[in-house]
Amino acid sequence: MITNQLLRPSSIVVVGASNNVHKPGGAILKNLINGGYKGELCAVNPKESNVQGITAYPDVKDIPNVDLAILAIAAAACPDAVETLAATKKVRAFIILSAGFGEETHEGALLEDRILETVNRYGASLIGPNCIGLMNTWHHSVFSQPIPQLHPQGVDLISSSGATAVFILESAVTKGLQFNSVWSVGNAKQIGVEDVLQYMDEHFQPQKDSKIKLLYIESIADPDRLLFHASSLIKKGCKIAAIKSGSSESGSRAASSHTGAIASSDSAVEALFRKAGIVRCFSREELTTVGCIFTLPPLKGRNFAIITHAGGPGVMLTDALSKGGLNVPRLEGKIAEELKSKLYPGAAVGNPIDILATGTPEHLKLCLEYCEEKFEEIDAVLAIFGTPGLVTMFDMYDVLHEKMQSCRKPIFPILPSINTAGAEVAAFLAKGHVNFADEVTLGTALGRIMNVPRPANGEIELFGVDVPRIRRIIDSIENEGYIEPPLVQSLLRAAGIPLADEFVSADKDEVLAFARNTGFPVVAKVVGPVHKSDIGGVTLNIKSEQHLALEFDRMMQLSEVTAVLVQPMLKGTELFIGAKYEEKFGHVVLCGLGGIFVEVLQDVSSGLAPLSYEEATSMIHSLRAYKIIKGTRGQKGVNEAKFAEIIVRLSTLLRFATEIKEMDINPLLATDKQVVAVDARIRIEK
Repeated sequence: MITNQLLRPSSIVVVGASNNVHKPGGAILKNLINGGYKGELCAVNPKESNVQGITAYPDVKDIPNVDLAILAIAAAACPDAVETLAATKKVRAFIILSAGFGEETHEGALLEDRILETVNRYGASLIGPNCIGLMNTWHHSVFSQPIPQLHPQGVDLISSSGATAVFILESAVTKGLQFNSVWSVGNAKQIGVEDVLQYMDEHFQPQKDSKIKLLYIESIADPDRLLFHASSLIKKGCKIAAIKSGSSESGSRAASSHTGAIASSDSAVEALFRKAGIVRCFSREELTTVGCIFTLPPLKGRNFAIITHAGGPGVMLTDALSKGGLNVPRLEGKIAEELKSKLYPGAAVGNPIDILATGTPEHLKLCLEYCEEKFEEIDAVLAIFGTPGLVTMFDMYDVLHEKMQSCRKPIFPILPSINTAGAEVAAFLAKGHVNFADEVTLGTALGRIMNVPRPANGEIELFGVDVPRIRRIIDSIENEGYIEPPLVQSLLRAAGIPLADEFVSADKDEVLAFARNTGFPVVAKVVGPVHKSDIGGVTLNIKSEQHLALEFDRMMQLSEVTAVLVQPMLKGTELFIGAKYEEKFGHVVLCGLGGIFVEVLQDVSSGLAPLSYEEATSMIHSLRAYKIIKGTRGQKGVNEAKFAEIIVRLSTLLRFATEIKEMDINPLLATDKQVVAVDARIRIEK
């Protein structure tokens, strides 16, 4: 519950206020005063009558009525203080800085429960406990530093961790990133990241509110709510980037059996962010860099020009952009030669455009004008300028400032000399600009932004999937675990997924008869063990009845084998689709190259079921192996449209058969004409 008393309190009390500004109660009062808070301020300190020039009272029972109470006292004292303040002083918003609650002990968790019951009973807001506070343009209720420049159109930062919020602010301030609000939700007993996003979504005013949200999330309590409100905000014109920490621990959890189990909690997060349209980041430098990019005019294409006076950074930036699927096209021909003739001898214009360490502000201006007006293929410009010690950087940065004000193409300033040209960079930032001190971090961030899909529409694309038949099959299954191959085939056929002909039997004569009718060569596989190839349970390219008979006899002697499956020997590129049910998230669907490569290369893309055709296509395009799927070095690609369709059909099957907890189709054999499922496993839990 987020009340107006939390966001715009007319009066604030700091309980545990101190004259010692190195204590939380002292630091937060100092920040409120220095931040120019215009409402009524009072303090509670049993030993002082005046704290930092503010009237202090010995007990919470003695204060006048206030809107917001900030508690910086021992955890054990908080529940009674909250009860008194809510019941007798009409406090309807609380920020509890104190630690020692549920994050530490069971007894602490009980204290939290008492506080929550009280604030809910009185319809009050609660931030924390165990947080640094809340800061916006109205009040600076945080005990930490730095205090960034605050502006209504600045960034909204929502962080699970107070310390991490501080480090993110440290990173952002050096880049010139402005903020509208900073939320440290701490233990999130009442208000968590999802709650703040929901409030921002439901109260969004396009003409007034910030359109940039940065998130640091340690735990996603309600994935559906996060997905709904994040995608809703993005559809309204907002941009969201987020870090989800803790992925390594989640990703290392042992999965039960097969390639579908590659899906982990981290895969679920990746899928959720993709579905919402959230830019996923992995460090605070990435997060604040993405935030800075969001403040600049939107990119309308993938072609970049790099202007620099230093060759190495230009090369590294080119590499970073290329890894993200972005382009640094070669500039050549009459216009390029014309530009070269106006620069110093030795300058290069092929892209990167290197004006040399002796290049002047006039040369920079000239290059920017050529990129804007004459190199029509260029969509945006990246300008790398530190100090070579030969020219005045004030003049250089003035040129950048002027062109960034007027250029119809985005210009990204990369000013790395934050020490030796500190005054010049500070003057540039003071004009309202941001700075990207590291070119590779910028290139990586641009790739992340340009490759994130738009929010999904949320509609289920049935594609003729036979839902009633799927339900009849699932309802007919009595036992849990991996289901028999005939049932797997029936489910895939009901979903409209093309299957290779196959026959399963423990009778050798029946297997030989099927092979004769189908025609050789064939493939034989054991039925029973999960990892067939690990025990020698797969034989390819069997060309005669005698060979098949020998393989049948051998396979039936292997441990846990109950039958032999035989199929025609098909050719094509091996693809993979898998899925695993993740608690709270639902089914995570993965795709990639198939066969052994899915486990060896771990090159998989994830999506959250149900998936649209557009989402499935985006998943395929995001694979590192996409060039193989598309076709490379004279080899034909696979039928990408069919591959995407099968991904969608599988996700729809899962949507209506939630009993399926894990499955994979590996391999799918794909040619430029068709994509056929060759081997599949499905595990259910009723």
